[in-house]
Order: sequence, then structure tokens, then C-alpha cells
Amino acid sequence: MMKRILPSALIYALLWLFSLKCMAADERPLLHPLFSDHAVLQRGCAVPIWGWAAPGTKLTIKFAGQSKQATAAADGKWSCSLDPLEVSFESRVLTVETHFPNEVRAEVRDLLVGDVWLCSGQSNMEMGITLCKEEEEIAKANHPNLRLLTVPHRIAYSPEEVFKGSWKPCSPETITQDGWGGFSAAAYFFGKELQKELNVPIGLIHSSWGGTMIEAWTAGAALNNFPEVQAELKDVNAIANSTSANPLNEIMDAWFLKNDMGSANHWEKETTDTSAWKKVTLPNNYAACGIPGYEGVVWAQREIDLPVQWHEKPLVIQLGIVSDTNTAWLNGKEIGRADSYEHETRYEIPAGIAKGGKNIITLRITNAGGGGIQPDGPPMQIKSAFIDPHAEETITLMLSGEWRLQETAKKSETGRPIVGNPRIPTVLYNGMIAPLTPYALTGVVWYQGEANASAAKLYGKLLPAMITDWRKQFDRKDLAFHIVSLANYQTAGDQPRDDAWAELREAQAMTVKNVPNCGLAVAIDIGDEKDIHPKNKREVGHRLALSALAKTYKKPVIGSGPWFKSIDIERDRIRIHFDHTDGGLKFKEPNAKSFAIAGADGKFVWAKAEIDAETVIVSSPSVAKPVAVRYAWDNNPEASLYNGKDLPAVPFRTDQ
Repeated sequence: MMKRILPSALIYALLWLFSLKCMAADERPLLHPLFSDHAVLQRGCAVPIWGWAAPGTKLTIKFAGQSKQATAAADGKWSCSLDPLEVSFESRVLTVETHFPNEVRAEVRDLLVGDVWLCSGQSNMEMGITLCKEEEEIAKANHPNLRLLTVPHRIAYSPEEVFKGSWKPCSPETITQDGWGGFSAAAYFFGKELQKELNVPIGLIHSSWGGTMIEAWTAGAALNNFPEVQAELKDVNAIANSTSANPLNEIMDAWFLKNDMGSANHWEKETTDTSAWKKVTLPNNYAACGIPGYEGVVWAQREIDLPVQWHEKPLVIQLGIVSDTNTAWLNGKEIGRADSYEHETRYEIPAGIAKGGKNIITLRITNAGGGGIQPDGPPMQIKSAFIDPHAEETITLMLSGEWRLQETAKKSETGRPIVGNPRIPTVLYNGMIAPLTPYALTGVVWYQGEANASAAKLYGKLLPAMITDWRKQFDRKDLAFHIVSLANYQTAGDQPRDDAWAELREAQAMTVKNVPNCGLAVAIDIGDEKDIHPKNKREVGHRLALSALAKTYKKPVIGSGPWFKSIDIERDRIRIHFDHTDGGLKFKEPNAKSFAIAGADGKFVWAKAEIDAETVIVSSPSVAKPVAVRYAWDNNPEASLYNGKDLPAVPFRTDQ
């Protein structure tokens, strides 16, 4: 037999060399991409290793003195589990060798053994370190025993098995690569502190997407008992189970015909009257177009004169970065669709469509959050795609400038369209979490909730359901889960009030209280009134690390600020008892608007608050018989209460 040794750089290009017939699974690699150079394998538990080969292929997997056997099943997948591993800073090699019909030996180098954490959520987890004014930190970020992996954005309508990505040792170069401004700042500071305090290698898998809802990160089976998501889940399942060549287009065409008057009235035609449409300048965001915050469908159209030599010739049109998806027509004929804003929109126009002289370009743009065409992105232009022997150079015509625009189908009236939408149930679990399972982990840090703030009650059910399901998918019942509570944002009310962000924080806190092996990192004092993306991710990472060190690693550290425990009503005042008062209670700032109390009528007023040993006494002259108290109950409250370790108290209310 001929033996070949494949360096790890080639492993992920390796297809099923031994397959007896061509099938979709041929694209799956011999060894899953999670097992690349510089990976961290989890200590102290069985470590699954897996990949794909021709059915029946015999394999030997070797690592750290262990040798395991596996056989590829009928679907091509093989797997084995390494016995629990001890911590190791030694650079080791993982090998996978096939024995039938030829021998192929794949090697993955520089593997360490330590703890692996999955870091997920929306934009505040995604926010890269270069956006956080941490130039000095970046310059000295040489941490060879801290390993980083970023999962690229991916929408999928059924669970996927692989992704494109690889591990990198942490350095000033690698920490500024990938993602939105480099590697996740919150994840980096969390992992850096764990690595320092525990003295073990730490692997961080970063998988997040800004503006996304928890439903998108949850598997379909875990959502079956939630009637609120069944309509969208039905569409997702229809796409996943369809035998059509392009089920997504079919479903979206039906959605447009039902919900969008532009589609129903065929506004893509050249004869469409756009005289009443808005005059706008593109590329631009929707705020600059006079429709700030608009979510839904818009149509845009402009006329352009093309050179006579371009008549019926093939052309290329580039539209820049369009949020979120678009369909384009030239002279009433569809020339392309894009289902993601992740890349520049570029369409090839076939011969026979363009005309010398007047042409009409029409766009139907659908967005689920934010919108427009990025003004600082690639240019909007159209250019020749044919070779003209008489032309001295390729001609390019700019498409930026005045367009006509008309909004048609508001999300609030029609619901969220499914095409290219990362906010739809299951699609991010399928594309960005499922490919990671069942990689051995210590735990998860979760930084998400802003996108669900309008439905806190539902979130309070979805978050425990997602945690339970992820533990099942990663095959670890005690998988740690540490949650960042929503930071303070925008302007607080002058008077006590009900507040959606406060209710979402409550849902997060109650999840931590009621679901085992969970922790909470409170960020109520490190937000930014004017920026939903506060830059102080260093403190977020620190508080996550404290939570993990205390609750997951059982270290003798204080991992939390004060938690509400109980109240005693003492005639005209309320005494509040707390857990986690380590070092005593203290007010860092004036607390005139930190606490509010109410009588039987449920009307809350600001209360005077005084610390008495490890309790807080609240009262107000306008409430003679108080029955309930709230603390830091607003989107951006005066959160003044801390314990002796300078950790903020968890916001709470006693009336719910």
C-alpha cells in the first residue's frame, strides 16, 4: 500500500478519497475543522474526536500515548473518544490514519490540553478588541497558551456539520484578525484572566452575531413548546425538508406576493411610475434616506444611460454592501438575488438584457434590522464584461447618486421575512453552534438579550430551554453557563416606571437562580447612555471570570455582587436582606433614585435608603404602609449598591 502523510494545512481540503459514489457528503473532511493546529482539548473528561471517510473505512486515532480505533459508518461519519486528559502545555500531535483501501495519515500539531469555553451572543460579544480603545493591551497580547477560534457568520436552515475556521495562538496579530474589529474583546479578557488564575491552557471558541435573538441560537427541538415561534419555524422546516432546487426562493416569492405591494404590482417592470417615490442618494443608510429605523421591504430604482456598444452585451453590476438582502432587475428581467449582507453584491448580467441608451435598474431590498447600502463600502457601479478590441480600456459607470425609493412592507405589519435573516428561529444554531457539537467544553459565556428586550417573559422561558438543549447537544449535563446581564443604556425615567430592559435583566437573573451551574456577570454600571456597545469589555471579562472562578472552579474568590434574598416590612419601612454581601454593603454614589417602594396601590415612588449592617432599609414619607420594593429598575438606573469587593448588586423587584 502507498502511504501519504498530510500536513494539517491540507487536512481540511481532504474529501472522501475512497468514496464509491459521488454524493454531497464528499465535501466533509477526514478530520473535523475543530481539530486544527493550535487547538485546545478539554481536560478531565472524555474527548470526542470525529470526521468522515468512506463507509467502512478503518481508522486509528492517536494522541498523548492513547490509541483509539474507529470505523466510518454508513453515512461516512466516524468518531471515537479519548480517555480523560491531564493538563498539558506540551505541544502535541493528533494523528488520524486510515487503513482501507489506502493509507492516509493526517497530522494536527501544537495541541494543548486545558479548558475550552464557547463565547456566544449578539453584538456586545461580537465587538472586537480594536473597537475598545485597548491599544496597549493589544500590543502586549502575546499569550501562547490562550488559543482563539472565530466561527464565521452562517445562516442555515438545518443543522450543519462543519464550518470554515481554525485555531490561532493569541498574539497582537491574531487578536486583531477576523470578526468585527478583531477577536471578541469580552471573550479575550475573560479567557486571559482564567488562563492567568488557573495556569492552564484556555481555548476560546467565539461564535456570535450582532442584533440577533435567542430564538436564532436555539435548536428546533427545543422550540417545539413555544407557540410564539411556530410560524417562522414552519418556514425554516419547509426549506430544510424541501426537495425543490431552490426552496428559499420559492418561499420568499410567496411571502413577497402576499405581503409586498411592490411585488404584487410588479414594480420591477420598466413601466413602473416612480414619480411619487422619495428622491434619495445611494449608497446611504436609511436614516440618511429619511426613514430612520425602518425595517421591512423597500424598492429603489434609477435610470442609467449605457454606451451603444454595450447593447445586449454581458455586463457586471456591483451594488456594494446591501443590508440585508436584495433582488435586482435590469429592464424588468431579474439579474440576481443575494441573501446576506456579509459580502459585496455583484451580479453578472447575461447578454441580451442591456440596451444601448436608457436602462432601468430596480432593487427590492429587505432588511430585518438596520438598513440601506453602506456609504463607506465598495462602490456602486456597472461595467463591461466583454472584450471590445476597439476600446482602449474597460468602461465603468458609477451608479451612486440620485435614486427613487419607496418602502412597502413594514416588519411591524408583515412579520420578519425569512430570507437572509439571522433573527429567524434555529438558523444560527444550525449554522454556528451545531457544527461545534459535541466538542468537549468546560462551559459557555453568553452575552445577549438586547434583541429580546421587548419580550422578557418569553425570554425567561427561552433562555433555560436553550441552556438545557446546548447541554444535551454538547453531551455535558453540568456544562457551565455564565450570562452577562444587560448593561445600562439610554436615559432613565424621572419617576419609577416599568421598563423592558429591567424585565429582561430579571429574566436573566432568574435563569441563573433557577438553573444549576449558571452564573451572572452584572454590567449595570459599566454601560454607555449613548452607545449600545459600551467599550469597557475589560470589566465585563473580569466579572465573567470571577463568576466562573467562584461557581465553576470553586475557587475562594467573590464571584458576585449582592443578590436580593428577602424583605421584612417594619411598619412604614422595608428592610431588605441580601446574599453575597461579602465585605459588607456600601453605596458608591448617591442613591436618591436607586430604590423605589410602593404600597397596596402598586404606585412606586423613590425611596430613601440606608445601610444597616448587611441589610438596606428603605422608606418614603409618601408611603405609610409599603408592601413592595424595586432596585435599579430602569434601562439606565442609578445602581449605587455594591458589596465590599466592589461588585454591583443584581437589580430586582419584589412585586413580581
